[in-house]
Amino acid sequence: MTAAKNELTTPGNGRGLLDLYSNWFLLKLLVRKEIKVRYRGSVLGLLWSYVKPLMQFMIYFVALGIFLNLQKATPNYAIYLFSGIVLVNFFTETLGNSTRSIVENRDLIRKIFLPRELFPVATVLVSAAHFLPQVVILLGAALLVGWTPSFFQLMAAIAAFIVVGILAMGLGLLFGAVNVYFRDSENIVDMILMVVTWASPVLYLWTMARDALGQWFFLYQMNPMTVAVEIFHWAFWYPTLGEDQRAMVELPPHLLSLWLPVSLLISLVVLFLGQYVFRRLAVHFAQEL
Repeated sequence: MTAAKNELTTPGNGRGLLDLYSNWFLLKLLVRKEIKVRYRGSVLGLLWSYVKPLMQFMIYFVALGIFLNLQKATPNYAIYLFSGIVLVNFFTETLGNSTRSIVENRDLIRKIFLPRELFPVATVLVSAAHFLPQVVILLGAALLVGWTPSFFQLMAAIAAFIVVGILAMGLGLLFGAVNVYFRDSENIVDMILMVVTWASPVLYLWTMARDALGQWFFLYQMNPMTVAVEIFHWAFWYPTLGEDQRAMVELPPHLLSLWLPVSLLISLVVLFLGQYVFRRLAVHFAQEL
């Protein structure tokens, strides 16, 4: 018999996100731990995933839809509003928690060596678990008002969700690593999260941004969140409209043929940059923490 050969690797010289495949069991344990810790001592538990977005939706709908009367100019404004909110909630929760993921798991990182990417990626999966109940509510509301989507609209919505997930993971890796060295990163992320809802057509029509920005509108469209929200509106809100209402609605041009591939490319670049910075800084996480 020949003895098995054990290969030693220098910490920090792993394969980055590719190491997650061989550590899938650890990733599942982290996701389970994050969910248990978050709802420890909570009466409602996972039901908060329904309550919080519903409260957020009600505030925006009353303030903008009723007080500012945006629902008059936008048919089925409640569906329009909520289809954008659920996607932005997924992004903000992922980015906020992944930024703090390394610092909050300092005790575990100090004791054992494991792929550091497990922690921010686990927050993405936890956010996805919270995203699903919100989508169920969105689907139920859309069905009540006659939602009839096409196959391509459903596939586009899945593609938009993937784009947002990639973007959030890339930014989470970047800020999660930098936050170990400079805790001001959390404040920077908090400011980004305040801007996200208003930097995409969640609460207003995209034509308002086009008319206001003019020739600079293309910069607005290069935001992957903008494209993803517009696709969610096309997939969940637009199919609820009648023929006469659709004739009055202007859809963003080249949404799938141009802007979806551009947003995917930008998100992949952000992911590559985030992974690069994360791997360079992860070598000294234990010492810095």
